[in-house]
Amino acid sequence: MKSLYIADSVVPALAPGAKPVLPVVAATAHSLPEQANALTRARAFAEPLLACETLDTGENILAHADAVAAILRGIGGSEAMQAASYLVYACEHLHKPQEVIAKAFGDNFAALAMETTKLVRVQRHARQMRTAADAAPLALAQTSAMQTENVRKMLLAFSRDLRVVMLRLASRLQTLRFYANSKTPLQAGLADEALHVFAPLANRLGIWELKWEMEDLAFRFSEPDTYKHIARLLDETRVERERSVERMRAQLESDLNANHMAAKVSGRPKHIYSIVKKMRGKSLDFERVYDVRALRIVVANVPECYAALSWVHSHFNPISEEFDDYIAKPKVNGYQSLHTVVRDASGQPTEIQIRTQAMHDHAENGVAAHWAYKEAGAKGYAGVSASGAYDNKIAVLRQLLAWQRDLSGSPSQALMDDYIYVLTPDAAIIELPQGATPVDFAYSVHTSLGHRCRGARLDGVMVPLQTPLKNGQTVEVTTAKEGGPSRDWLNPELGYLVSHRARTKVRAWFNALALTETIAKGREAVEKLLQREGKTAIKLEDLATQLGFASADALFESVGKDEFSLRPIEQLLRPHEPAQFDAQAPLLRKPRSGDQAGKSGLLVVGVDSLMTQMAKCCKPAPPDAIVGFVTRGKGVSVHRADCSNLAEMVAKNGERLIEVEWGLGQAASSHVYPVDVAVQAHDRTGLLRDISEVFTKEKMNVIGVQTQSIKGTAWMTFTVEVADAGRLHKVLGMVAELTGVRSVRRK
Repeated sequence: MKSLYIADSVVPALAPGAKPVLPVVAATAHSLPEQANALTRARAFAEPLLACETLDTGENILAHADAVAAILRGIGGSEAMQAASYLVYACEHLHKPQEVIAKAFGDNFAALAMETTKLVRVQRHARQMRTAADAAPLALAQTSAMQTENVRKMLLAFSRDLRVVMLRLASRLQTLRFYANSKTPLQAGLADEALHVFAPLANRLGIWELKWEMEDLAFRFSEPDTYKHIARLLDETRVERERSVERMRAQLESDLNANHMAAKVSGRPKHIYSIVKKMRGKSLDFERVYDVRALRIVVANVPECYAALSWVHSHFNPISEEFDDYIAKPKVNGYQSLHTVVRDASGQPTEIQIRTQAMHDHAENGVAAHWAYKEAGAKGYAGVSASGAYDNKIAVLRQLLAWQRDLSGSPSQALMDDYIYVLTPDAAIIELPQGATPVDFAYSVHTSLGHRCRGARLDGVMVPLQTPLKNGQTVEVTTAKEGGPSRDWLNPELGYLVSHRARTKVRAWFNALALTETIAKGREAVEKLLQREGKTAIKLEDLATQLGFASADALFESVGKDEFSLRPIEQLLRPHEPAQFDAQAPLLRKPRSGDQAGKSGLLVVGVDSLMTQMAKCCKPAPPDAIVGFVTRGKGVSVHRADCSNLAEMVAKNGERLIEVEWGLGQAASSHVYPVDVAVQAHDRTGLLRDISEVFTKEKMNVIGVQTQSIKGTAWMTFTVEVADAGRLHKVLGMVAELTGVRSVRRK
């Protein structure tokens, strides 16, 4: 666990009746070196710089610093801490603030001022983001919400230095007071940060006075109508309520003391925000919020707590469903007390809390009670020992970790130890893994920035790209106009990259580079083939589609990787060309044998029987519609009527067409014809076997198979012998039902 900037001092024992020192104050009591007249010197140092300057809220900076110092003084902050409030605001008005403040007040004051200034910039940037998001699209609004969450994380990262936390809490409270006193509208985001970031942290640290006032002021601005409504309801009943509560208080204290219980009974202030939370949380009307009238009884020990409870219930009418015993079963944060609600003679409900002094101080002062009182035994109060300054540190750390758990809902130490939070030059917060470098930072901001990153500055100082970043540093990267990452960045021994995200982006860049080179190589090979074949006019996308590829680049990639041969392209570009027809050449004739078809099973209509051959381009089979085309020296080439090659030949030599038809009789019925079947499927083990089994089962002889697999897709062509192409339709349906088959068709 990283160290805190807190002192190894022992908290002095409390005088009887004295208020316990707040733990966060005790933990920072001597963290700044005490200097003679430090407060006076710091104010004199800052006054000429700040007297005529204003914050972005409109408040005079010197007046703001005076008020922050007063708030710190009110909660017991040392004079050195009060002095720091002036130096923080002087930073932005000095040329070299760290050097100047260090020379005048020492390195410790300078470091605190610089760290706190960074948080001021973070919060200012977050407010600007919210202002822009008010009239912006959803995407920017989401960015603003993310920035608010990062403010929490950044504050947690800085909270290892409790001085920074104290200064920011006091500053935020003063800002809310300024807006309340000046009656001006609150800047966007300030109330939200106060309610959801600063007040919960003050609560965890036990700075209750700041927490309550901050909540009420923030709520006053965030929901002014509700605030005014509840304030009016409280004010309408204030005089009578105070009179009845005081009568009941005096009666209780007198009667309890008369029964030998040294009890102190006091009224309990009600805060508007807490009333509204209870109304909303329990869906209550104002009249049913019982603890608007509230008393607290403090007794000497636990037995007297129950004795006082018994006396109260015997003299007033208790509301049984409103009783809670947090002594027998403490809350998770160690809070202990008895809570009950009773009605007085007039029927008015009053909440009464009964506790010991130790319980009361724990409830009021948070972790301060861990070392201020020891009634709970050797282990200290609520299981936390409190024997000295070391326990001060541990108790405060526990509260910080618990606060983080409240915000994130995840194991607390993981966030504190696994991540750091750094700033861009315009104060945007970037979350990075522990040990991250400027290169990790660049990739986190934008992929292009990472690719072009060539140098880095941390808080204005040039550093090597392998330098580990620390919480709160401002990181600026220098870039080239173009270019990409170095392969050295992927070498873990050189320490350029820590984040998985950045490494993935670098690998993706080199993979894309290799892919580009592969596609270029494939394109070159295909284009050369097209030039040789005289087909340069063909559209590359159409060529890729005909070959079964989704795009031309996919074809080029496969060719470039030698996964796809150029031969299928050649075959596509060179369809079977019929021999040139010579009108003067004699036709080769075969003797006729009655009206029956010859061995081919075909009849040429209108002429004597001619030598015939089945076209290899479309491979017709009965009962396909067919047409004959007279070739030179090879008789009649028989094509399917829908053959695309036939259409091209007819366009040039339409006079060569001749009518043919399938023959009848024994010879024709026993003849078989080869047809091609194209299958596209997800490549898997056993695919070829399963398809072949379908053909075998249906008694179709497979005489040829061509297969290739591209990126997990199998492209297969089966040549099967059929006597009747009509029956093939049924077989194709059976193949289509096989696992992984996407399409099956006759070519």
